[in-house]
Amino acid sequence: MKRFISYIMWVAIIGIGIYFGLRLRVYLGKEAEISYNNLPIMIYSFVFPIIIGILLRLPNFLHENKAKKKWSFDWVKLIAIAFPALYVALLPYLVYSSLGEKLLFSNQIFLLGDTTITLTTVAGIVFGYVLLDSVKV
Repeated sequence: MKRFISYIMWVAIIGIGIYFGLRLRVYLGKEAEISYNNLPIMIYSFVFPIIIGILLRLPNFLHENKAKKKWSFDWVKLIAIAFPALYVALLPYLVYSSLGEKLLFSNQIFLLGDTTITLTTVAGIVFGYVLLDSVKV
């Protein structure tokens, strides 16, 4: 029963986080329309999925942390999964930089159209999850 209640609490915390995060997204969108400054919403669109990925991994991380073992880091998982996910999550923003033309897959990102947002969101969630999963307790 204790485990069930803890899962319900985590679902509630993640749900509340997503709710307020989406409300912040709407607010930043309105502010961007008024001020013509898209930087805050671009930063938010990159960081929010990473936070959600970390929140999804946090219950298991805290459970593993109770064992009080020596901490280690899984570099292979970080390099093989997290860095490519970070690259995909950052690609739409890096295209607008001076490096944009020279980046791998930079031209193809615009061919995806509306699915680019979904792709970068999933990549951000994967990056956040794997980032916390790479820390072994």
